[in-house]
Amino acid sequence: MGQRAADLSAAAYAARLQSELGARPLRPVAVSEEHPALAWARSGAMALTGRADEAPRMCPVPLASAADGVVALVAALSPEPLPRDLDGARLLGERAAIAGHGRAGAVACGGACRMLPMASGDCIAVNLARADDFELLPAWLEQERVGDWDSLADALRRRDDAAELVARGRELGLAIARVDESHACAARWYREVASGSPGARRRERPRVLDLTALWAGPLCTHLLHLGGADVVKVEGRTRPDGARMGPPAFFDLLNAGKRCVALDLGDPRERAWLLALIDDADIVIEASRPRALRQLGIDAESRVRQRGDLSWIALSGHGREEPQASWIAYGDDAAIDAGLARVMRAATGELAFVGDAIADPLAGLHAALLAWWSWHRGGSRLLSVSLSQCVRHVVEWARCEDWRARNAAWETMRRDAGAPIAAPTARAIRAVAAPLGADTRPVVEALGPARPC
Repeated sequence: MGQRAADLSAAAYAARLQSELGARPLRPVAVSEEHPALAWARSGAMALTGRADEAPRMCPVPLASAADGVVALVAALSPEPLPRDLDGARLLGERAAIAGHGRAGAVACGGACRMLPMASGDCIAVNLARADDFELLPAWLEQERVGDWDSLADALRRRDDAAELVARGRELGLAIARVDESHACAARWYREVASGSPGARRRERPRVLDLTALWAGPLCTHLLHLGGADVVKVEGRTRPDGARMGPPAFFDLLNAGKRCVALDLGDPRERAWLLALIDDADIVIEASRPRALRQLGIDAESRVRQRGDLSWIALSGHGREEPQASWIAYGDDAAIDAGLARVMRAATGELAFVGDAIADPLAGLHAALLAWWSWHRGGSRLLSVSLSQCVRHVVEWARCEDWRARNAAWETMRRDAGAPIAAPTARAIRAVAAPLGADTRPVVEALGPARPC
C-alpha cells in the first residue's frame, strides 16, 4: 500500500513543506500525527464525497492532513498567533456548510461541474459556473442545439474525441478537464517566475493588496489578515468579487477585517491609483491571467525585480506558462485535472468529486504559506501557485501502488476507531465584511504624494 499512514500525517506534510522552502518558523510548528483517515472523517469533506444515496466515501489521498499541515506552518510563520478555532481540515468544508451543499457523486456539490462520459469510455469534467458558459456550448461542440446539461450529456455520449474537445473548450474559455489526462511528471506546488535582490522590509506588519475573488485568493488573504497583515481588498466597481452574490456569511467569513476599495479600471486615473496601491504594498495576491494585467499596464515580473521588498503571489488554475496561462479553472475541474477522480475510480470503482471545489481551499492555504515565507525572506520574488498543481502535489506525495487496498484499510481503521463522519461546519461569523468600495477614499488619500491626481 506504499507509505505508512504516519508518513502521510499533517506533521509529515508540514515537515515536507518546511524542508522544501527552508522555512524558519517564528514559533514551534504545532501539528498532530493523526491518522489521515481520521482527519478526513472529521474534516466535513468526507461527508461531501460520494453518491447521495450511499455512505460517504473515504479518500486515499490525505487531503485533510495536508490542509492541517499547511495551516500549522502558516501559523508558525505568522507574526501574530492564529485563532485557536482555525482548523485546516475543517476549512475544506466551510463553503458547503454555509451554502447547504451535499454530495452528489459525479456532480459537484455546488452543481456547476459535472463529469460526463463519452463514447470512447473517456470522461470530461465540464464546469459551467457562469451563466454565459452555456452560450459557448454550440461553438464548442459544433452543434446548434446544445444549451443545457441534458443536451450536453447526450452530445458527449456520441463523441470519442476527448483530447480535441478539451483543447478546443479551453481555447473558448471553458473550465474543462479530461478525467484520464496524464501528466508527464509530478508537479512542484509552486514556481518562482522572477526574482531580484531582497530588500529591507518597510513595515513591522505587511500591507497586502488582495486582487482576488471567490475562494482561493480571499482565503489566502484572510489567513494573512488573521496573522497580523493589513489587507486592502480591491474590486472592480462594476465587476465586484462574485462571492458577494453568494451566501453573505461565506463572504463575511473570508473578507471581514479587510479594507475594501472599488475602482473603475477603465478610467485612466483610477487605473493609476491601482498602480500606486501596488507600489505601496509589501505583498500582492492576484489571480488574473498575465495578459489581462499587462493590458492594465502591470508587469509583475518587472515590478518584483525593481522592488527589493515586494512579494507577489500569482494564483491561477493551471500555472503561468503557456498555453496553461490562458486556461480557465475552478476548484472542482482543477481537482479532476490533478487526478483525484482517477484515484477515486481506482479506489472505489466509481468516479466521484472529492469534497467541495477542494482545489480552491488547498491552493489558498499554500498561497498564504508562500506569502509569509517570501515576506520573511525579504521579498523580491514572483511566485506562481496553481489550483491543479497544489492538488497534484498532494496526490503525488501520497502515491501508492494499490489505491483500493489503502482505501479499504483506511476505512476499516476509521470504523474500528469509532470515528464518526462529521458534517461540514463553518466558523462563527464574528464580523461582517465592508460594503463594496467603503474604504476607497481613505485608502487612496493615504497614498499621499504617491496618489495620482
